[in-house]
Amino acid sequence: MSASASVASAADGALRRGVHRLERTQLVPRPRTEVFAFFEDAANLGRITPSFLGFEILTPGPIPMRAGALIDYRIKLFGVPLRWRTRIEAYERETRFVDVQLRGPYRLWEHTHEFRDAPGGTLMTDRVDYAVPFGIAGEAARLLFVRRTLERIFDYRGDTIAEIFPPLP
Repeated sequence: MSASASVASAADGALRRGVHRLERTQLVPRPRTEVFAFFEDAANLGRITPSFLGFEILTPGPIPMRAGALIDYRIKLFGVPLRWRTRIEAYERETRFVDVQLRGPYRLWEHTHEFRDAPGGTLMTDRVDYAVPFGIAGEAARLLFVRRTLERIFDYRGDTIAEIFPPLP
């Protein structure tokens, strides 16, 4: 797996106050059409989400991926059951889509999924801009738990994607 990771904070001029960024890029050794098809199928989200989140899609499937699509989930965050609703804000077939949280644990959650052709396959980038609620107490929780938990989730996701899409012989 060829992957890179970075975490930016509000000190990054491109981000708003209190908004943080998690970004991961991974080379997936498959054609973009195949990789995008996997990610636009919401049913596959459970396959790339670690079990400690108790992830469950509540919206009946299949869910047609398009701008405006609503998807409801149930997760457990630090053992607390939560409902999460996202809307697909932007959708460009085989290029990118953006999901934003309408209801859930974050004050802001905007997840951009980008797919580009690259030598050896598809370069896939996940960019999550997020903010936690509860002011200074929430920011302390982010520093102590939330940031590491997000990194752990996306580490799992990267490892699982590498298993699902091993290099072709």
